[in-house]
Amino acid sequence: MMALGVDLGGTKIEAQLFAEDWRLLDRSRVDTPATYPALLQTLLDLVAWADLRAGVPVAVGIGAAGAVNPRDECVLAANLAAHGQPLPTHLSNALARPVTYLNDSRALALSEAVFGAGRPFSSVFALVLGTGVGGGHVRDGHLQTGPSGTAGEVGHISAAAHLVQGLGLPIIDCPCGRRGCIETLISGAGLARLAKAMAGLDLTAPQIVAARASDPALQAVWHVWCALTADLIQTLTLTVDPDCIVLGGGMSDIPEVSMDLTVALARAQFAGFGSPVILRAEGGATSGARGAAHAAWRVAND
Repeated sequence: MMALGVDLGGTKIEAQLFAEDWRLLDRSRVDTPATYPALLQTLLDLVAWADLRAGVPVAVGIGAAGAVNPRDECVLAANLAAHGQPLPTHLSNALARPVTYLNDSRALALSEAVFGAGRPFSSVFALVLGTGVGGGHVRDGHLQTGPSGTAGEVGHISAAAHLVQGLGLPIIDCPCGRRGCIETLISGAGLARLAKAMAGLDLTAPQIVAARASDPALQAVWHVWCALTADLIQTLTLTVDPDCIVLGGGMSDIPEVSMDLTVALARAQFAGFGSPVILRAEGGATSGARGAAHAAWRVAND
């Protein structure tokens, strides 16, 4: 059975149609509508496009930022017109077939565990570091989920107190409603906050990364970012103990980030104990849509 993966973003929607052997057959990209009725119709039109291209009804999977409440299938995503709406239910009813809806970080985790950098490993945690911070845990090819549907929202784990207090870092109000979430310090905007707090510099994350090797102040900022991120990875090690951490998101494109985090993680781990391998995601822009498609394919074939 062919499968459609839809990467639903705040500004763009990309639909990718996969053959039964998981070759990418075709893709379609459109702007994300600003109203819910228009968004629903756009998604239905993309499924119709995929059905026509495949010649048969396809399995439908969507990966998007935020989460879906399993109780009512209402979407929690402030950057989407679907916020507060039971989008998966409306799509399923209109299409008369199941629609799988995943957080985009969980979709990437599944894709990388099955097809990408995590293939050699049994237990894979994908850590997405970008505008926000999220993740997903896959064991033996199966995404690990629970009753709340929030597993993987690791950006909302509290930042390490000993690092925040010891370095005099700011405690930031998070859009999730909590304070001091690690996302506020290790996302792209978080790295910029560190530079402001530690060195009084108003710089973007790309500017910090570009200058960190030649500027001692920014090198210190980078080391703190690595320490904070490694502490989060150590928390994941203490809870699910994955074989491998696969990095995704814009921050994963930073040169030598995997090596720098490996060094920082060795410092965070108990002396003499091993740590997960840290690798960069292989799938690039295809990974999230492919993971959503694979989740839908599994549901259709169960």
